[in-house]
Amino acid sequence: MAAPERLSGVLCPVVTPFKDDLSPDLERLVQHCRWLLSQNVGLAVFGTTSEGNSLSVEEKISLLDQLVDAGIEPSRLISGTGHCALTDTVKLTAHAAVLGCAGVLMLPPFYYKDLSDEGLFASFAEVIERVGSDDLRVYLYHIPPIAHVGISPHLVERLVTQYPKTVVGIKDSSGNWGNTDALLQLGLDDFRIFVGSETFLLRNMRHGGAGCISSTVNINPAAIYELYENWQSEKAETMQADLDALRSTVQKYPMIPALKSIIGNLRGETQWQTVRPPLVALGDDQKSKLLDALHELGFQMPGFID
Repeated sequence: MAAPERLSGVLCPVVTPFKDDLSPDLERLVQHCRWLLSQNVGLAVFGTTSEGNSLSVEEKISLLDQLVDAGIEPSRLISGTGHCALTDTVKLTAHAAVLGCAGVLMLPPFYYKDLSDEGLFASFAEVIERVGSDDLRVYLYHIPPIAHVGISPHLVERLVTQYPKTVVGIKDSSGNWGNTDALLQLGLDDFRIFVGSETFLLRNMRHGGAGCISSTVNINPAAIYELYENWQSEKAETMQADLDALRSTVQKYPMIPALKSIIGNLRGETQWQTVRPPLVALGDDQKSKLLDALHELGFQMPGFID
């Protein structure tokens, strides 16, 4: 099996559907993944939007196996693998590498705060060394608004220097263009920088970035991919403005329940609204206001129902 190539483009942090008993709903997950792949985007499972930290390592391993068994091509799939416990991160990362996944999206250990770059370097390095696979491709996951533990440009540079064939990219979900720009300014050879929101997609592409990994790809993949493909077009600014309008509408609500409400409404399946505690589904009033706002934008997803 050939080693995974470095990624670029648009990836979707796939929402995880649940049954009434809060177990993962594999049938709906596979259906959603297949639709996303048909829209020319890749898959990023078990990150923030996937409620990844509400799933156990065993559940994630089982779901990865079942997705691949269902025909989801692992070369178009990356898995979130970062946990607080080193051994959990190693176990899930090694499994993703064995399956042939295109890479892993790795959070830093996020329970302890005020961590030094030295400690974080030791954590990432220990995972890489223990997995010990030439096929492992690590995309770092920088999301300080939620994790409260960041990955500094200096740490990125050190990890890439030490593991140039393994640490190949980063998802910057800081929400701060200045941070993304600082990463781009490092000038690391073939290092793939993804923004965590399509709001920054055009700027990222214009400055040499690789694309985006954004929660709203779950509902708007074709339009986001169109901007990625046509960022040099004279219509790029208009496309970006349209993406921003939809994004700003959805993020007025808790993002994960909002996305699930939208998907459930489009599919006519209320089961999609189920989230694992401590998250809660949108209330009827919230859902109504969100769907009305989307209707005013003329939002629709042709071909969504398969």
